[in-house]
Amino acid sequence: MKLLVRGEEITFPRQPLVMGIVNLCADSFSGDGLVDVDAALAKARQMVADGADIIDVGGESAGTKRAAMPEQEEIANLLPFVERFREEAATMAPRDAAQHFPPILSINTWRPAVARSVLHVGGDLLNDIGALSTDENARICAETGAALLIMHTVGQPKVAHTHVQYDDLWMSLEQFFREKIAMAANAGVPLDSIVLDPGIDFAKQKDDNLRIYRELQRLHQFGRPILLPVSRKTVIGDVLGLPPAERDAGTVACVVSGLLRGAQIFRVHNVRAAAEAVRMISAVFVKE
Repeated sequence: MKLLVRGEEITFPRQPLVMGIVNLCADSFSGDGLVDVDAALAKARQMVADGADIIDVGGESAGTKRAAMPEQEEIANLLPFVERFREEAATMAPRDAAQHFPPILSINTWRPAVARSVLHVGGDLLNDIGALSTDENARICAETGAALLIMHTVGQPKVAHTHVQYDDLWMSLEQFFREKIAMAANAGVPLDSIVLDPGIDFAKQKDDNLRIYRELQRLHQFGRPILLPVSRKTVIGDVLGLPPAERDAGTVACVVSGLLRGAQIFRVHNVRAAAEAVRMISAVFVKE
């Protein structure tokens, strides 16, 4: 299996990729949001030094405590970072030979106007947290050559969907991904440029999230890389009774669980902890 990102091929199996989270907004749920571009770029640099293969930058929190910001505000949050990222990345160095380098830049947004404005300036991957509600974001990826991450959820972003119940969780997930992969392909996105995300915590209950972790292998039927957004999630707080800032140990446990079930990409706040867990588990399971 390969992942095609703006013409570059990443071949799996390989050591799983670690995606570091940079929030360019003041209201990140985990309390790590930044509004200063220099500080955000410095954070990205440290994440790469700690082992990040991908930097995922967002200009708006996915949390539901605040209504969606105007599109132009989100664009203004993102563009200065994106415009400077490639120049900054040229001065970075990889942690080790297993790290993907130079780092991939992921743009985290659900709105086509933002995706279009930003991906035409820079960015290698569109992290669409809006469940690809139309094919517009897919068409933008096809135009720019960016890869597309499709995340499962129900309903519109920035609205709480914690009430959602599934008659059959996996039937819903499997039908969703069949439909969205077909939509993306019809819009011109190569199958090799698609990544799947089961959407931990998005329109899911505690038991739904835990079941996804337990049965993640079921997503391998689609033959695409799986991203697990494990970092400091509500499900970890539900199990451990801890606030977001104290969920890094639980996050590492979820990384290990996902790695053992074949996930290829992990989205995290604490890159060093996740990258070291990935390296250690990968080493243990390497066959002589």
